[in-house]
Amino acid sequence: MSESNKVGRYKAIAEPFHVDFNGRLTMGVLGNHLLNCASFHATERGFGMMNLNQNNYTWVLSRLAIEMEEMPYQYEEFTIETWVENVYRLFTDRNYAILNKEGRKIGYARSIWAMIDMNTRKPIDLLTLHGGKITEYICDAPCPIDKPSRIKVGNDECVAKLTAKYSDIDVNGHFNSIRYIEHILDLFPLETYKTKRIKRFEMAYVAESYFGNELSFFMSESCDNEYHLEIKKENNELVCRSKIIFE
Repeated sequence: MSESNKVGRYKAIAEPFHVDFNGRLTMGVLGNHLLNCASFHATERGFGMMNLNQNNYTWVLSRLAIEMEEMPYQYEEFTIETWVENVYRLFTDRNYAILNKEGRKIGYARSIWAMIDMNTRKPIDLLTLHGGKITEYICDAPCPIDKPSRIKVGNDECVAKLTAKYSDIDVNGHFNSIRYIEHILDLFPLETYKTKRIKRFEMAYVAESYFGNELSFFMSESCDNEYHLEIKKENNELVCRSKIIFE
């Protein structure tokens, strides 16, 4: 199989209801596009949700890192490329490139996924699934951004709280991974987005939360324009971590 055939390419457009007050695609919507493209790519190669659900398996996002030079503008078409970089026993690395309407690469993303049994919530050995066929799709395409990094919050003071509501819950019955991104970005005042843009955004998912959970947000500024965040449940269980770098 040629390297080009291992890469999925998917067209999208920055709809007016997917952009912010600057007219640029929001990070949450971009993240949703990335997850959708991962699903399309996996489905086309026999590892999509529909096939997995027959065995009560599903994909779970563990880490996500996005770096953008610029965001697509309202009504602009853009393309997302995605491919599998590595497959390990319990995790797989999936990368992305985001191209503008001229075909120029304006950003990249890295993600780490696990496959779990929906009944036991335990990980599945990817190297034995379908005889290890998933390794046939490993691709050596370049992704010139750093891998997801260690995130440590140095602040015990809660900066916000919310209770998980209907719009936060996904088809699996837990808090939608993209909704975490949106709620985190809402912690910053509008003035921040008037004068700065998000250069890099990272998420590290640790545990699931559900409808009715009270989530607490903790944030510290590690250096100029770099923020580390944690979200915890009411029992102090860590749900996820995030890092945002503005410029």
